Amino acid sequence: MADQITYDAFEAVDIRVGTITDARPFPEARTPAIKLTIDFGAEIGMKSSSAQLTVHYRPDQLIGRQVCAVVNFPPRQIGPFISEVLTLGMPDEDGAVVLVRPDLRVPNGGKLF
Repeated sequence: MADQITYDAFEAVDIRVGTITDARPFPEARTPAIKLTIDFGAEIGMKSSSAQLTVHYRPDQLIGRQVCAVVNFPPRQIGPFISEVLTLGMPDEDGAVVLVRPDLRVPNGGKLF
């Protein structure tokens, strides 16, 4: 288990829900990945993300799916692509990424608390 943190430290991580509007293969990535465009609603807008989801997901399966992402990390250069948010996942028993997403549909931009 990680060290305990304060509630203020938790609040500093801005985790929001968004809907994937575009998903494309990312063959230039060192590790197989998919380029995502995610709509986080009016306040945050559209953001891009590279996610290593290729074991359990195909790009066409991701369109319209809601996901959770950290939206307040600085953008990160991944090869020729800029990833603006960190799409969240958890490892399955083999270490492949399974997306973190709400159980029910919620408004885009909703903040995790």
